[in-house]
Amino acid sequence: MTERDRLRALPAVDRLAAAVAPNGETTPAAAIAAARAVLDRRRAEILAGATDDPDLVARARAHLRPSLRRVLNGTGVVIHTNLGRAPLADAAAEAVADAARGYVNLELDLDSGRRGARDAHVAALLAELTGAQDALVVNNGAAAVLLAAAALAGRDRSIVVSRGQLVEIGGGFRIPDVVAQAGARLVEVGTTNRTNLADYERAVADGADVVLRVHQSNFRTVGFTADVPIDQLTSLGVPVIDDLGSGVLLHHADEPSARDAIAAGAALVTFSGDKLLGGPQAGLVVGTRAAVAAARAHPLARALRVGRLPMAALAATLALYRDPERARREIPVLAMLDVPDHVLRERAERIALATGGEVVASTGRVGGGALPLLELRGPAVAVGPPALAARLRAHEPTPLLARVADDRTLIDPRTLHDDGDLDAAIAALIAVLGTRS
Repeated sequence: MTERDRLRALPAVDRLAAAVAPNGETTPAAAIAAARAVLDRRRAEILAGATDDPDLVARARAHLRPSLRRVLNGTGVVIHTNLGRAPLADAAAEAVADAARGYVNLELDLDSGRRGARDAHVAALLAELTGAQDALVVNNGAAAVLLAAAALAGRDRSIVVSRGQLVEIGGGFRIPDVVAQAGARLVEVGTTNRTNLADYERAVADGADVVLRVHQSNFRTVGFTADVPIDQLTSLGVPVIDDLGSGVLLHHADEPSARDAIAAGAALVTFSGDKLLGGPQAGLVVGTRAAVAAARAHPLARALRVGRLPMAALAATLALYRDPERARREIPVLAMLDVPDHVLRERAERIALATGGEVVASTGRVGGGALPLLELRGPAVAVGPPALAARLRAHEPTPLLARVADDRTLIDPRTLHDDGDLDAAIAALIAVLGTRS
């Protein structure tokens, strides 16, 4: 078939549109737009020499499908950055839906009728939970560090950082680059594995203005090491910024808490909202009244502020922490980290029974650059060879993400955190494998 024949064989726009949504599943205008886009793309392919025979109806339907979709997490990675990190608690999801349906008093003081501060919706709650005097919220953890550095140091001032804390996190975000973007001069002290108080004291004596401590949230240095605790850093007589990264509000043996950093005298403490906190993407900045005021007044604060939907989710998530036991039950990240062994075993056996899979010992991860040494041991279900993972990822209507290990596709029940997810995952497996419970 010649190039001209292939072009002539393409269906008319209206015929392809009718095939895309034969039962009125979408509006005629949307179907026509999808048909035109697919046909334009196909003409370009043919003119470029393509000789294959793709399914244009499938392409048009895929064109109409939203790119951002709900997926099922069977990987065993609790805070999975590629999957949106922390799933929201029901209370937070409901707060988002409520805020999305109409207007909210995001920057309005209802008592006075005057303009208010959007941080007011969470500042008092964050202060209550961390012991800070004040707080503000920006759009992610990296933004929180940038704003803190810019507000307390900024142009023509210097920030001291241990060489062992000049870290890089996902996406090429490096602490030296953050300091540079804040306009400050970086002063490196110590060595990769050992930094002592005397190293900081010499830098401060030489005129350093701010100390930045960066928690090794996504890796650990072990062996012949030395570091300086936060309470010693705050004795140096200059403001200390403590970047905690993952955002623990309930104490964990391997993670420093914001409350501890505040109690030790840090001027500003920064952490993420969508990691171990279990809320929406946000960067939280808590600290002294003067330091937070400096951050709030900085021009970057407006550029980095969050909208009403993450603010609603964050406020609802933080409110759950007033009752720690309720937080552990209702915040999915915390519930998945603490799920009892017998519950994991029951979930795994349900999956295995429905699919003919094998329950095997496995190890999940916290993910999201948090608790890198913590191994989440528990059962998983081996359901087939590695190639099966791609078929599960393509499942409709809801893709199931699996983990490939030991030349097998594994489904980890830890991250199928409620009965709805578990049932949907089993349905996907049955559909792809052709098995029956």
